[in-house]
Amino acid sequence: MTTVAGLLRASSLPALETRILLEHVLGWRRTELITRDNEDLAEDCVGRFEALAQRRSAGEPIAQLVGAREFFGLKFEVTPDVLIPRPETELLVEIALEKMAGIDAPRVLDLGTGSGAIAVAIAFSRDDAQLWAVDRSAGALTVAARNAARLLGPGRKITLLESDWTDALDPALRFELIVSNPPYIAQNDPHLSEGDLRFEPRTALTDEADGLAAIRAIVQTAPFFLASGGSLWLEHGYDQAANVRALLTARGFSDVRSERDLAGIERTSGGFFTA
Repeated sequence: MTTVAGLLRASSLPALETRILLEHVLGWRRTELITRDNEDLAEDCVGRFEALAQRRSAGEPIAQLVGAREFFGLKFEVTPDVLIPRPETELLVEIALEKMAGIDAPRVLDLGTGSGAIAVAIAFSRDDAQLWAVDRSAGALTVAARNAARLLGPGRKITLLESDWTDALDPALRFELIVSNPPYIAQNDPHLSEGDLRFEPRTALTDEADGLAAIRAIVQTAPFFLASGGSLWLEHGYDQAANVRALLTARGFSDVRSERDLAGIERTSGGFFTA
């Protein structure tokens, strides 16, 4: 007889990860793992759990194993085609909502949307916002489209476009706000070969340069798509804030500043542009 209690005792994974995998395989809520912990489990469920546990032991991210990750209170589908949404990126959504306050039907562009987490979270919070989201990965856009359809429901649409940053955008478009979580890890950073990052799309993590190449490109082209007085906000690495502020200032952005995440790290920088 195999039970939840027995699997929890026998698992070499941390207890929380074991519970997450069991919830996924069994389709149970967290409380059921407690109230039904001595029930005999079907052999196929045990086999599926053990297969996932083995893959997790080999390093595969929990989010990819269960196919989802919560972000900004919403459950997003996650596949190997997209970056796993992370809590620190919620700061970018919070800033976006703050900058949109008082603007009717704001037009917002999300560059490098991946799973669509940022764009969908903004659209979910502001149902009058007009969202465009671009990515150069067709696979990522497929995931973003599914997330948008499931989380926003009928009649609430995000315009998705396959594009290398702004290359494929209609040059006549203007946005009150542009946001981006671009690849900002330097190509030789050892973290790329550690932990979850080994299983995420490399192109979403590194620019294969100094970590600022994508940010430079966005800072240079964003003003062509900003409405006068619009703003650009970028997530970046823990040690890149000063460099990003310098890039924004040199391009003519005003009121340039950085905001700190919950860990106290300057994680997001931005400014306003007046044509």
